[in-house]
Amino acid sequence: MESFFSRSTSVVAKFSFLALWTVFLISSSSFTSTEAYDALDPEGNITMKWDVMSWTPDGYVAVVTMFNFQKYRHIQTPGWTLGWKWAKKEVIWSMVGAQTTEQGDCSKYKGNIPHCCKKDPTVVDLLPGTPYNQQIANCCKGGVMNSWVQDPATAASSFQISVGAAGTTNKTVRVPRNFTLLGPGPGYTCGPAKIVRPTKFVTTDTRRTTQAMMTWNITCTYSQFLAQRTPTCCVSLSSFYNETIVGCPTCACGCQNNRTESGACLDPDTPHLASVVSPPTKKGVILPPLVQCTRHMCPIRVHWHVKQNYKEYWRVKITITNFNYRLNYTQWNLVAQHPNLDNITQIFSFNYKSLTPYAGLNDTAMLWGVKFYNDFLSEAGPLGNVQSEILFRKDLSTFTFEKGWAFPRRIYFNGDNCVMPPPDSYPFLPNGGFRPKYSFFAAVLLPVLVFFLFST
Repeated sequence: MESFFSRSTSVVAKFSFLALWTVFLISSSSFTSTEAYDALDPEGNITMKWDVMSWTPDGYVAVVTMFNFQKYRHIQTPGWTLGWKWAKKEVIWSMVGAQTTEQGDCSKYKGNIPHCCKKDPTVVDLLPGTPYNQQIANCCKGGVMNSWVQDPATAASSFQISVGAAGTTNKTVRVPRNFTLLGPGPGYTCGPAKIVRPTKFVTTDTRRTTQAMMTWNITCTYSQFLAQRTPTCCVSLSSFYNETIVGCPTCACGCQNNRTESGACLDPDTPHLASVVSPPTKKGVILPPLVQCTRHMCPIRVHWHVKQNYKEYWRVKITITNFNYRLNYTQWNLVAQHPNLDNITQIFSFNYKSLTPYAGLNDTAMLWGVKFYNDFLSEAGPLGNVQSEILFRKDLSTFTFEKGWAFPRRIYFNGDNCVMPPPDSYPFLPNGGFRPKYSFFAAVLLPVLVFFLFST
């Protein structure tokens, strides 16, 4: 009897372990990695430079400049929002090129009232069309900053700030702390301010150099995991040599029956579609996202189609489709990783630049729209897509259509990693031999199950 119970306990323990192993594998295959570290832009960041240009009787005047050193991640409308906490009891007397969202309690001041008295001010950029006497260089773009590769001339934003009730020398000034940056939503984490060598400025005639009284830098890095709980884009695949169209994975960005994850969705055949997408609202009210109801529930789908094969070349067609009814994308960009991207012969209707995240590695390219032609991706609907074709030159030592080689290894849209289909579902060559009908998950689970059943 004791032997029977010990054997039963052993069987239960093994099946319990098997159940836990099954749950782990299912979890691993269901959730998408949204790593904080960006392997394709390992040194990308937004750096803020705070230059004290002059001293005042009770503080200083500084010029704050944000540089977007990210290769392909930009800040789109409604723009950046910057915040910090003062180290002492500082106030902002005035600003040029930006403004705080709240003035705070300035009741103790009489006559000359500060621009902001809050301990933790929140600053936003001014809008285009601001009067010239309220502008400074690189300001007044509504907080929009382009990526460094796409357009370095518009990858910076500046404003001037006059600070009072502060130190008036290098030794008495205290740097602000607890910096925050929204771009425009969450995702950025800012480090502490670090005092560095004062910035030097060269006059326009290059005959004189001046420098700031004091300078400190703040570095902010982006994490897709912090930015959103679910992915924002997915990838579908097809080819001329196989009729199968591999769609985006089901529930790649959420599910229709899970409102907390995916938000609301709308069937494109809904009557009075326009009134549902844009209902009457009060001025300034921002409507929540509304995407088209699909299997994948992603706002953006990138389709990679292997179109043609030539003797020395092969051709791919890329289509980007917007499924978001309430958001269009200005100055969008796409990053693709594929071994043959080091040998592009021609690209049609897109701009292109090769990216080299690491020395000797040239398998990554950034694509974006041509200005005034297709740099604007409209909201969901008949015009909500852009497309282009790429002509590759073959490297006969590596080129093949077998085992999914012709499809991308990774796709980013506007800096966010898109969900790829599982590799065992890629379109295969008709004469490619036997293709397993089971997935990698089944291949791992089956031997484990057999082992536990026959070892009891």
